[in-house]
Amino acid sequence: MGPSAVRGRGLVDHRKDIMTLTFHWFLPTNGGDGRHIVGGGHGTAPGRPGRPADIGYLTQVARAAEDNGFDGALTPAGAWCQDAWLTTAMLSQTSPRLRFLVAFRPGLVAPYLAAQMAGTFQSLTGGRLLLNVVTGGESHEQRMYGDFLDKDARYERCDEFLEIVRRLWAGETVDFAGRHLSVAAARLETVPNPVPAIYFGGSSAAAREVAAEHADVYLTWGEPPAAVAEKIASVRRLAVERGRDLGERPIRFGIRMHVITRDTSAQAWAEADRLLAQLSQQDVDRAQEGLRLSESEGQRRMLDLHGGSRDALEIHPNVWAGVGLVRGGAGTALVGSHEEVAARIEEYAALGIEEFVLSAYPHLEGAYWFGEGVLPILERRGAWRSPVPARRVSAAVPFRTAGRPVVV
Repeated sequence: MGPSAVRGRGLVDHRKDIMTLTFHWFLPTNGGDGRHIVGGGHGTAPGRPGRPADIGYLTQVARAAEDNGFDGALTPAGAWCQDAWLTTAMLSQTSPRLRFLVAFRPGLVAPYLAAQMAGTFQSLTGGRLLLNVVTGGESHEQRMYGDFLDKDARYERCDEFLEIVRRLWAGETVDFAGRHLSVAAARLETVPNPVPAIYFGGSSAAAREVAAEHADVYLTWGEPPAAVAEKIASVRRLAVERGRDLGERPIRFGIRMHVITRDTSAQAWAEADRLLAQLSQQDVDRAQEGLRLSESEGQRRMLDLHGGSRDALEIHPNVWAGVGLVRGGAGTALVGSHEEVAARIEEYAALGIEEFVLSAYPHLEGAYWFGEGVLPILERRGAWRSPVPARRVSAAVPFRTAGRPVVV
């Protein structure tokens, strides 16, 4: 069944026992933005941007996100992106409220320096930093940065890194001698306040072990609900084994997806069809060839959702795998009317997903489509509360009242 076939099936009421949800947007520093799917990542080139990722446009996206009720915005990391730390530090001065979910790779920055950078960011932005720890799934890209560890060793180093950083953030003087990292008498002068939450993704067994030990939020890319439920159960079980269900830092769960939401289902699927029509078979074949070389288990799972074929891209009601034909990483989108997209969000929330990291093409307009279309539905159902401060609105002054002119 292609993307123009039967749509919107499975409108099940999943509103029972839904927690208050948190929504984040995405800053397109990975090749820019446009009215088409901008690829890139995991061995593929970013492709042709329509809108460059300059500070002016990224400011528009950031302000649209915070004005429409998003709590934060993910900024990606990698050779195909602008540096996330520098970009968000600049954007923090052009947006007053939005938090920044900064992706970074442990091991490319020393743990003490990373802990210090987090403290500086929190101090100078009023506590608006969140951290997305990316271990690094592609050895060829890691070697560009001078990192020659294999994938398993990178996860071992990440575990050591996060132990050191968390102890520093707790105000400890840290002596640590690990297999990959060591520090002596390390102590921060400025402990970040608040301590930034750690977001961590990964589908492999090693990734789930590290997430269960260190992550505040375990992130998964958008898979069908049954697969997401399996991941949640697995990571939660590992966290429970570490006593985290009874501790002060219970693990939470989030999902990373794109979204195509419109006033009607037909309009949303027409937009998905338009995006798909812009992809030549040569573009798809080239991207798939690169993505099949990825070492990432999560990327393999994304590829398995469509197998490189344009057919049967609706892998679950309102869940479309077309983005992953040319884009590495998150490759699925929620597609449908505002009501249908809200229903799918509630379905994932019923599994235990509390945070949604979303994006669209283009990101500027997409923030408004979702913020004005879907979030009010979730707010009416009690599943979401807006973080946007209430505004004072001045009443309009007519030029005439009761037949008398008004002097302005």
